[in-house]
Parts: sequence; C-alpha cells; structure tokens
Amino acid sequence: MVQEFDKVGVVGLGAMGAGIAEVFARAGFTVTGVEIDSAAVDLGRDRVHASMDKAVHKGKLTEAERDSILGRIAFSTAREDLANADFVVEAVPESIEIKRDVFADLDRVCPPGTILATNTSSLSVTEIAALTGRPEKVVGLHFFNPAPVMKLVEVVGTVGTSPGTVGVTAEVAKRIGKTPVTVSDRAGFVANALLVPYINDAISVYERRIASREEIDTAITKAAGFPMGPLTLADLVGLDVCVAVMDVLWEEFRDPRYAATPLLRRMVSAGMLGRKSGQGFYDHSGADNPAEDPPDGRIAQIVRNRERDFDLADLLLDAHIDDAMRMISDAYASERDVDTAMRFGCGYPKGPTELLEERGATRVAVTLHNAAALGLRGSRAPAPLLTDLLPRPVREG
Repeated sequence: MVQEFDKVGVVGLGAMGAGIAEVFARAGFTVTGVEIDSAAVDLGRDRVHASMDKAVHKGKLTEAERDSILGRIAFSTAREDLANADFVVEAVPESIEIKRDVFADLDRVCPPGTILATNTSSLSVTEIAALTGRPEKVVGLHFFNPAPVMKLVEVVGTVGTSPGTVGVTAEVAKRIGKTPVTVSDRAGFVANALLVPYINDAISVYERRIASREEIDTAITKAAGFPMGPLTLADLVGLDVCVAVMDVLWEEFRDPRYAATPLLRRMVSAGMLGRKSGQGFYDHSGADNPAEDPPDGRIAQIVRNRERDFDLADLLLDAHIDDAMRMISDAYASERDVDTAMRFGCGYPKGPTELLEERGATRVAVTLHNAAALGLRGSRAPAPLLTDLLPRPVREG
C-alpha cells in the first residue's frame, strides 16, 4: 500500500514543517506545502531552498538532484490544494485551537482514505483525532529537529487509530529514511517523557546550588558521552518547550517527578528561553560566558566528594535510567524502543538500558536511595524492573 502513495501534504512550513516537506520530497513524494498566507509561504520556501543549497555546498547533493527535489514541492496558501493528498502531516504551532481549525479543514477537504498525521510533541493525539470524523485515520508522526537530519520518528496510535493506519505510517517513515518507534498515545511519548524530566533534574541541581552549570554539563558529557550537557540542551530545546512538556506530563500522571522547577518557570516568565531568545542558562548573543564559581554548600560538597557513594553524573544519569526502566516496567515501550528513541532522537551514544548494563543495577539503586535521603529526588522506590535486577540482599535491604 505504501508504494501506491505519491501525494503528500504538509500544513505549516516553519522550521519543522519545511524540514518535513524536504524529507518527503527527497524520498520521491510529490509534496504540497501549505501555509496561512503568502508571507509565511515565502518564508517556508526560503527555508527549504536554503537547506537544499546547504546540502549542495557540502557536497551531499548535486545541483541537478537539488533541482529535482525542489521540483517535487509546490507551495500554497489554500488547504483545498490537498484534496488529492494520500497522506497529510500537520506541523503547525502546539495549540489545540490552531490544530482544531487545521484538522476540521483537512477532514472536509481530503478524501476519506487520506491518513492525517500530526507532528505534535506534547498534545494528545487522541484529542486531535476526535476533532475529525475519521479517528481511525489519524496518527501521530513526531519528527525531531532538524527533520532532514534526525533519524527518529515516533509513530503514535490512539485507542481509535486502526492497526492498518499505524502500520502504513510506520512503513512511510521507513520509506523516507527514518527509524520509527511505534507507541500508544501517552504524554511525552518516549523521547520527551525521558529527556525533559532529566533536563528538569539538572535545572533543579543548578537551582539548589549543588553544582555550577559548567560542572553539570561537563559531568554528563564526560560520564556518558552525550553530545551536550543538559543545560546546554535546555537552551537548544527552548525553556518554554521544557515547561510545556513538563506540564503535559504533570497533567497526565500527577507525579511530583513531573513538576517543573521554579527556576525554569521564572526564566520562561522573564523571556529567557535559550537560543531562540539569545539568553538562557548561557548567553547566546555572542558575548562571553564567564565561568561560574563552584558552589560550596554542604550538599554540593557531599556530591562533589562522593560522600554518599554518588557523584554529580550519577545523580542525573541514574534518575534518568530509572525513568526509562519505569517506562519499560509499565509496558509502554520495549527496551529496544527506549534505546532506539534516545539514540536516534537525542543523539545518545548508548540508550538508557545500555547505560544500565554498563553501570550496574546496584549502583543505580544505591544512588537513588542515597539521593532521596538527602532530599534530592522523589521518595518513590526504584522502578520494579530495576528492583528485579538487584541482588537479593540489596533488594531486601
């Protein structure tokens, strides 16, 4: 069935939508990109052309290949131009009001057999599907930024999505060169549900003056080989996005683990959103970032000197691993899916379960216990699956 697909629509041509349009065109699909007005269309077209020109400049495409790809993309301000689309991806801003308008139009314009996919990263796919008269044909297709580069897509089915729709969407993802992870509709899906609480933990450590921003970021990149530390990553993702994801997780689970730190909220209120605003945990305006002095409080000393058998990297990584094991314990995602999501979606050299194997269950459990005793983490016990891996004396102690 996938081979019969030819015409794809993309609604919304911001940085993500333009990248998605490019990805489909590169894979041979005929693409119609739709924006709200001519000015937005021009910006979207410029984004696609700039990306293609960059690929030529780097030697990844010839000029002829670029021109062929661009020839498969049409730009429009009329959603009616999607009347013959086989597959449509919505990539408008994360507002249910905006999406309500988009999906009402798509449901009216597109043939009954057209699959409607949302690129939402935080909203309920189930709620979006309910805006249409074809919930069995609505699916989440969550790309990661930049879409032409990042290999992961999360394929998200709802209680109403047909298995055929999920299957076809996963095959479409493979055809455009992506690695799909298929899950059900749940707040944060896999990657954001694991990544953003880890970032939030790092912000809490910084807020409580347990370590400087440089200490936090360096500890993680040195210990785990992540491409960047959590505070640098927070600035890249956008602090407003981090708050939005934490709030969605809180609304769904009502677990203190998912309460955004006060510092994160204050920075967003102050307009300090990270790279997009020029200022976050680091200055992105071009000015130098002076190194901060390491905090010298009692808890900072305990962590720095490993007085309770854990250090800064342990504190952040082991809580992150526990979250992954809890997700697997809940049967939401498999070990393979969790590791795939974090490696291909977040650039991890090793997934959480691979990190667990490397670090050992006992070490992780001891860190969680001792950190909780210092009030550094919630009091909940380690994930059941993690507990099952412990030697009996540790498990019973």
